[in-house]
Amino acid sequence: MMKTDILSMLRKSDGYVSGQQLCERFHVSRTAVWKVMEQLKEEGYRIEAVRSRGYRLSESPDILSVAEIESRISTRWAGRNVSSFRETDSTNVQARRLGEAGAPHGTLVAADAQSGGRGRRGRQWESPPGRDIYMSLLLRPQIPAAQAPMLTLVMALAVADALREQTGVDARIKWPNDIVARGRKLCGILTEMSADMDGVRYVVIGVGINVNGTGFPEEIQERATSLALESGRRFLRPALIAAVLEKFEARYDKFMKEGDLSGLRDDYNALLVNVGEQVRILEPGHEYNAISSGINGKGELLVTREDGRQEAVFAGEVSVRGIYGYV
Repeated sequence: MMKTDILSMLRKSDGYVSGQQLCERFHVSRTAVWKVMEQLKEEGYRIEAVRSRGYRLSESPDILSVAEIESRISTRWAGRNVSSFRETDSTNVQARRLGEAGAPHGTLVAADAQSGGRGRRGRQWESPPGRDIYMSLLLRPQIPAAQAPMLTLVMALAVADALREQTGVDARIKWPNDIVARGRKLCGILTEMSADMDGVRYVVIGVGINVNGTGFPEEIQERATSLALESGRRFLRPALIAAVLEKFEARYDKFMKEGDLSGLRDDYNALLVNVGEQVRILEPGHEYNAISSGINGKGELLVTREDGRQEAVFAGEVSVRGIYGYV
């Protein structure tokens, strides 16, 4: 924990932090502080040490360690308990395990790589090491099970907001849970829930963001993109994770206060690529074209059929013209 605290103190300082300040703040010896600094240097941090002035953090590595993530988080509860893996089967699987073990609301699971990442309908999510964000957030909302799917849209709005603000990329939402840029997928979101007769036990929201990759498997290279491809720059993943958590916490609190998406609907619709566009509704055994007019307070997609009938789509696949090959 001291490593996280020292790293956080260095990051918040505009200049040098003296060894004496660190000793007094954390009630440790100068030797203990020096050992932490050496550990940080070994992990890739660039720390300047100047006699009579102290220590200054000049550069951070792009690693998803507990200390690196926690030192960047400024939320009240989202991501205040972090579990990080160099590689795991799936951050959603790990978050569910933590949920069963009693981990607190807001627990974050992050991994540098996944061996069994999944998207919607069990589709495999490519999860190589060292370039992208694979994270899951464990929530314990006191809401009816029927409201839990709305949390997917809350996260989609938070991710789009954070990416736009932090990277300048024109990230937008494809209902209900994809983030796209120039018609290509940038991020996928997978929400899973555990409930019993008494209601929701916990919810896990998994987020996979294409960050620094510049190439994709042939079968998806025409449908996928990354922040690096869209901007021509690389980004520090821990900083993006912290930004997403900050945005999510604010949006989640508003959702819980309202009890639905009515307070977030306008912001969500402002970033929705579906609004005013022709979409194709793909229901089992039935497909039809319609014009989308955004979501309602329940998160359902409001559409107008070609014959003028208005409907609310609450589940299933919705294809948007010009995205993922729909022409």
